[in-house]
Amino acid sequence: MRLPILHIDDHLVVIHKPPGLLVHRSALSRDRMFVLQTLRDQIGQRVWPVHRLDRATSGVMVFALDPKVARDLAGQFERHEVKKEYRALVRGWTDEQGVIDHPIRDAESGAALQRAVTRYRRLARVELPVAVDRYPTSRYSLVAVEPLTGRRHQIRRHLKHISHHLIGDTTYGSGRHNRFFRERYDIHRLMLTAERLTIVHPVTGERMQFTALPEPEWQRVFTAFGWHQAQVPGE
Repeated sequence: MRLPILHIDDHLVVIHKPPGLLVHRSALSRDRMFVLQTLRDQIGQRVWPVHRLDRATSGVMVFALDPKVARDLAGQFERHEVKKEYRALVRGWTDEQGVIDHPIRDAESGAALQRAVTRYRRLARVELPVAVDRYPTSRYSLVAVEPLTGRRHQIRRHLKHISHHLIGDTTYGSGRHNRFFRERYDIHRLMLTAERLTIVHPVTGERMQFTALPEPEWQRVFTAFGWHQAQVPGE
Protein backbone atom coordinates (compact mmCIF):
# COMPACT_ATOMS: atom_id res chain seq x y z
CA MET A 1 0.00 0.00 0.00
CA ARG A 2 1.09 3.54 -0.80
CA LEU A 3 -0.64 6.29 1.13
CA PRO A 4 -1.87 9.27 -0.95
CA ILE A 5 0.25 12.29 -0.03
CA LEU A 6 -1.55 15.65 -0.21
CA HIS A 7 1.45 17.76 0.82
CA ILE A 8 5.05 17.28 1.94
CA ASP A 9 7.84 19.71 2.80
CA ASP A 10 10.88 19.70 5.09
CA HIS A 11 8.74 19.92 8.22
CA LEU A 12 5.46 18.06 7.77
CA VAL A 13 3.56 15.64 5.57
CA VAL A 14 -0.19 15.48 4.98
CA ILE A 15 -1.90 12.33 3.76
CA HIS A 16 -5.33 11.00 2.89
CA LYS A 17 -5.85 8.13 5.32
CA PRO A 18 -7.89 5.24 3.91
CA PRO A 19 -10.70 3.74 6.01
CA GLY A 20 -10.00 0.59 8.00
CA LEU A 21 -6.37 1.38 8.80
CA LEU A 22 -5.07 2.00 12.33
CA VAL A 23 -2.77 4.98 12.79
CA HIS A 24 -0.29 3.08 14.98
CA ARG A 25 0.19 -0.26 16.70
CA SER A 26 -2.20 -1.24 19.46
CA ALA A 27 -2.05 -4.00 22.03
CA LEU A 28 -5.71 -4.70 21.25
CA SER A 29 -5.14 -5.26 17.53
CA ARG A 30 -3.50 -7.99 15.46
CA ASP A 31 -3.18 -5.74 12.40
CA ARG A 32 0.08 -5.95 10.49
CA MET A 33 -0.24 -2.64 8.65
CA PHE A 34 -0.41 0.81 10.23
CA VAL A 35 -0.37 4.36 8.91
CA LEU A 36 2.68 5.38 10.93
CA GLN A 37 4.96 2.59 9.75
CA THR A 38 3.63 2.62 6.18
CA LEU A 39 4.21 6.35 5.81
CA ARG A 40 7.68 6.13 7.38
CA ASP A 41 8.73 3.43 4.93
CA GLN A 42 7.11 5.24 2.00
CA ILE A 43 8.97 8.54 2.46
CA GLY A 44 12.09 7.05 4.01
CA GLN A 45 12.13 9.03 7.23
CA ARG A 46 10.58 9.02 10.67
CA VAL A 47 7.23 10.72 11.19
CA TRP A 48 5.49 11.94 14.37
CA PRO A 49 1.69 11.79 14.74
CA VAL A 50 0.07 14.94 16.15
CA HIS A 51 -3.61 13.92 16.09
CA ARG A 52 -5.62 10.81 15.34
CA LEU A 53 -8.44 9.44 13.29
CA ASP A 54 -10.36 6.31 14.21
CA ARG A 55 -9.54 3.17 12.28
CA ALA A 56 -12.88 3.39 10.44
CA THR A 57 -12.59 7.09 9.56
CA SER A 58 -10.86 8.24 6.40
CA GLY A 59 -9.51 11.59 5.30
CA VAL A 60 -6.91 14.24 5.96
CA MET A 61 -4.15 13.58 8.51
CA VAL A 62 -1.00 15.60 9.23
CA PHE A 63 2.30 14.25 10.57
CA ALA A 64 5.40 16.11 11.70
CA LEU A 65 8.88 15.32 10.43
CA ASP A 66 10.70 16.34 13.62
CA PRO A 67 9.84 16.55 17.35
CA LYS A 68 9.75 20.36 17.52
CA VAL A 69 7.20 20.61 14.71
CA ALA A 70 5.24 17.79 16.33
CA ARG A 71 5.01 19.75 19.59
CA ASP A 72 3.90 22.88 17.78
CA LEU A 73 1.23 21.11 15.74
CA ALA A 74 0.00 19.12 18.75
CA GLY A 75 -0.31 22.42 20.61
CA GLN A 76 -2.52 23.82 17.86
CA PHE A 77 -4.85 20.85 18.24
CA GLU A 78 -4.87 21.11 22.05
CA ARG A 79 -5.68 24.83 21.91
CA HIS A 80 -8.46 24.18 19.35
CA GLU A 81 -6.73 26.38 16.77
CA VAL A 82 -7.06 23.74 14.06
CA LYS A 83 -10.25 23.80 12.00
CA LYS A 84 -11.54 20.28 11.31
CA GLU A 85 -14.48 19.60 9.01
CA TYR A 86 -15.94 16.16 8.38
CA ARG A 87 -18.42 14.80 5.86
CA ALA A 88 -20.96 12.35 7.28
CA LEU A 89 -23.87 10.31 5.94
CA VAL A 90 -26.56 9.70 8.54
CA ARG A 91 -30.01 8.15 8.82
CA GLY A 92 -32.96 10.53 9.00
CA TRP A 93 -33.32 14.19 8.12
CA THR A 94 -31.27 16.31 10.50
CA ASP A 95 -32.10 19.90 11.37
CA GLU A 96 -30.57 22.40 8.97
CA GLN A 97 -27.94 23.11 11.59
CA GLY A 98 -27.31 22.51 15.25
CA VAL A 99 -24.90 22.13 18.15
CA ILE A 100 -24.64 18.93 20.18
CA ASP A 101 -23.37 19.70 23.69
CA HIS A 102 -23.33 16.33 25.43
CA PRO A 103 -20.62 14.97 27.78
CA ILE A 104 -18.72 11.80 26.87
CA ARG A 105 -16.93 9.27 29.00
CA ASP A 106 -13.93 7.38 27.61
CA ALA A 107 -15.02 3.78 28.12
CA GLU A 108 -11.45 2.47 27.75
CA SER A 109 -9.85 4.66 30.42
CA GLY A 110 -12.86 4.86 32.72
CA ALA A 111 -12.28 8.60 33.12
CA ALA A 112 -14.99 10.95 34.33
CA LEU A 113 -17.45 12.52 31.92
CA GLN A 114 -15.86 15.24 29.79
CA ARG A 115 -17.58 18.05 27.98
CA ALA A 116 -17.95 17.37 24.26
CA VAL A 117 -19.35 19.80 21.69
CA THR A 118 -20.06 19.17 18.01
CA ARG A 119 -21.46 21.60 15.45
CA TYR A 120 -23.19 20.39 12.28
CA ARG A 121 -25.12 21.63 9.26
CA ARG A 122 -27.11 19.71 6.71
CA LEU A 123 -25.83 19.85 3.14
CA ALA A 124 -28.33 17.61 1.38
CA ARG A 125 -31.07 15.09 2.08
CA VAL A 126 -32.91 12.32 0.30
CA GLU A 127 -36.01 10.19 0.83
CA LEU A 128 -36.04 6.71 -0.70
CA PRO A 129 -39.19 4.65 -1.41
CA VAL A 130 -37.75 1.74 0.58
CA ALA A 131 -38.93 0.43 3.96
CA VAL A 132 -35.61 -0.17 5.67
CA ASP A 133 -37.03 0.28 9.17
CA ARG A 134 -40.62 0.62 10.41
CA TYR A 135 -41.53 3.43 8.02
CA PRO A 136 -42.58 2.97 4.35
CA THR A 137 -39.77 5.28 3.19
CA SER A 138 -36.21 5.88 4.37
CA ARG A 139 -34.56 9.26 4.84
CA TYR A 140 -30.87 10.15 4.87
CA SER A 141 -28.85 13.34 5.29
CA LEU A 142 -25.43 14.51 4.18
CA VAL A 143 -23.98 16.69 6.93
CA ALA A 144 -20.88 18.75 7.52
CA VAL A 145 -19.62 18.16 11.05
CA GLU A 146 -17.16 20.22 13.08
CA PRO A 147 -16.03 18.77 16.41
CA LEU A 148 -15.23 21.64 18.76
CA THR A 149 -13.68 19.27 21.29
CA GLY A 150 -11.65 16.12 20.66
CA ARG A 151 -13.18 13.20 22.56
CA ARG A 152 -12.85 9.59 21.47
CA HIS A 153 -15.56 8.62 18.95
CA GLN A 154 -17.12 12.02 19.57
CA ILE A 155 -18.84 12.47 16.21
CA ARG A 156 -20.17 8.93 16.13
CA ARG A 157 -21.50 9.09 19.67
CA HIS A 158 -22.99 12.55 19.28
CA LEU A 159 -24.84 11.63 16.09
CA LYS A 160 -26.22 8.57 17.85
CA HIS A 161 -27.28 10.82 20.74
CA ILE A 162 -29.53 12.85 18.41
CA SER A 163 -30.80 9.65 16.70
CA HIS A 164 -29.03 10.32 13.40
CA HIS A 165 -26.72 7.32 13.40
CA LEU A 166 -23.82 7.25 10.96
CA ILE A 167 -24.19 4.85 8.06
CA GLY A 168 -21.66 2.03 8.34
CA ASP A 169 -21.11 2.50 12.08
CA THR A 170 -21.06 -1.03 13.48
CA THR A 171 -20.56 0.19 17.07
CA TYR A 172 -23.03 3.04 17.49
CA GLY A 173 -25.09 2.77 14.30
CA SER A 174 -28.19 0.97 13.02
CA GLY A 175 -27.72 -2.56 11.73
CA ARG A 176 -30.72 -2.38 9.39
CA HIS A 177 -29.54 0.77 7.65
CA ASN A 178 -25.95 -0.49 7.50
CA ARG A 179 -27.15 -3.70 5.88
CA PHE A 180 -29.26 -1.75 3.37
CA PHE A 181 -26.23 0.27 2.24
CA ARG A 182 -24.09 -2.87 1.99
CA GLU A 183 -26.64 -4.66 -0.17
CA ARG A 184 -27.92 -1.76 -2.27
CA TYR A 185 -24.78 0.38 -2.71
CA ASP A 186 -21.90 -2.00 -1.88
CA ILE A 187 -20.80 0.21 1.02
CA HIS A 188 -18.96 -1.74 3.71
CA ARG A 189 -17.38 1.13 5.63
CA LEU A 190 -18.12 3.96 8.01
CA MET A 191 -19.35 6.94 6.01
CA LEU A 192 -17.32 9.52 7.87
CA THR A 193 -14.45 11.39 6.22
CA ALA A 194 -12.15 14.09 7.59
CA GLU A 195 -12.89 16.32 4.64
CA ARG A 196 -10.91 19.45 5.41
CA LEU A 197 -8.12 20.41 7.81
CA THR A 198 -6.77 23.93 8.33
CA ILE A 199 -3.54 24.55 10.26
CA VAL A 200 -0.86 27.21 10.62
CA HIS A 201 2.49 25.98 9.33
CA PRO A 202 4.79 25.75 12.39
CA VAL A 203 7.80 27.18 10.55
CA THR A 204 6.52 29.53 7.86
CA GLY A 205 3.43 30.76 9.71
CA GLU A 206 1.36 30.22 6.58
CA ARG A 207 -2.28 29.26 7.06
CA MET A 208 -2.75 26.01 5.10
CA GLN A 209 -5.91 24.13 4.19
CA PHE A 210 -5.96 20.54 2.95
CA THR A 211 -8.91 18.71 1.38
CA ALA A 212 -9.59 14.99 1.19
CA LEU A 213 -9.46 13.12 -2.11
CA PRO A 214 -12.62 11.73 -3.77
CA GLU A 215 -13.52 8.25 -2.52
CA PRO A 216 -15.46 5.62 -4.49
CA GLU A 217 -18.08 5.00 -1.80
CA TRP A 218 -18.94 8.68 -1.60
CA GLN A 219 -19.04 8.93 -5.36
CA ARG A 220 -21.55 6.06 -5.50
CA VAL A 221 -23.76 7.75 -2.91
CA PHE A 222 -23.65 11.12 -4.69
CA THR A 223 -24.54 9.48 -7.99
CA ALA A 224 -27.35 7.37 -6.53
CA PHE A 225 -28.93 10.28 -4.63
CA GLY A 226 -28.42 12.95 -7.29
CA TRP A 227 -26.23 15.05 -5.04
CA HIS A 228 -23.47 17.28 -6.39
CA GLN A 229 -19.81 16.97 -5.47
CA ALA A 230 -19.82 20.65 -4.51
CA GLN A 231 -21.97 19.73 -1.51
CA VAL A 232 -19.02 19.33 0.82
CA PRO A 233 -17.99 21.24 3.94
CA GLY A 234 -16.81 24.76 3.34
CA GLU A 235 -17.98 25.05 -0.26
